[in-house]
Amino acid sequence: MNLQVQFDAMLLHSGGAMMVYGVQVTTKANPTVLRRQLGTELRRMREQAKRTVAWTAEQLGWSESKVSRVETAHIGIRRPDLERLLALYGVSDVERDRLISMAQQARQRAWWEVYGDTLFSSYETYIGFEAEASSIRTFEPTIVPGLLQTAEYAKAVIRVDYPDDPDLVSQRVSVRMARQEILTRDPAAQFWAILDETVLRRPIGGPHVMRRQLMRLVEVSELSMITIQVLPMSVGAHRALAGSFVLLEFPNATEHPLVYCEGMTGGVFRSKPDEVSRYRDSFESLRAASMDPQCSVEFIAAVAQGEK
Repeated sequence: MNLQVQFDAMLLHSGGAMMVYGVQVTTKANPTVLRRQLGTELRRMREQAKRTVAWTAEQLGWSESKVSRVETAHIGIRRPDLERLLALYGVSDVERDRLISMAQQARQRAWWEVYGDTLFSSYETYIGFEAEASSIRTFEPTIVPGLLQTAEYAKAVIRVDYPDDPDLVSQRVSVRMARQEILTRDPAAQFWAILDETVLRRPIGGPHVMRRQLMRLVEVSELSMITIQVLPMSVGAHRALAGSFVLLEFPNATEHPLVYCEGMTGGVFRSKPDEVSRYRDSFESLRAASMDPQCSVEFIAAVAQGEK
């Protein structure tokens, strides 16, 4: 069975949903992205009405921070507040109905939100954006990226933080495996990962689990949507010594790129153009300093076989 068939065998389609490692992944509109689109629309309408954030906040009795957080989708908005806001901007009845409908869809639960009690809110938000991305570029200095992890490797990674809660570990592993559906959908997201050489040499889960994980990297590299490069330790200082990051780009031109940086207690999003540009430049610098994709895969295979 070739690798693509193996990936496809993980998915059991049923109407508008599919089962991925026991998790039902629906194919309806992504609430996370809808919330972002709603916020973008509200900002556009405010600017068209020539209203400032300060003026809007004063009229509604909100803080300026709340207006900004609604427009950037960091918080949701209740229907009564949305109706007041749209009336304030003088939008047409057609636009009003469209945005109220969008807000209703945005309040629906996505498949990953079922696991909300076990996931950081920033991670939930990230999964939503990841699910809609057309291009994902990541640098990982310590572990294999979640989208490429085997279940047993993922379990070993997650269990370190939750050694006394096997149920939570199992749920998080299920979510991580379900995320990998984006690599098998049509069209699949383009995924480019740069791994520090230390990722390959840290025996997470023990030597047998690690070897199988490395061989999975070799196998998935055959897929046209996946590119893997290794950054040798001999490179020394580089443009991402601050840590891992993920750069997400979207098929809709109105959806601006995002950068996500994960930490021990949650993650941070970067969306300002100058910030995104810095991460994009860093990724290109890392790409140029890394082994080319073919040499990288050969190196990974050699490490797996104990030849490096």
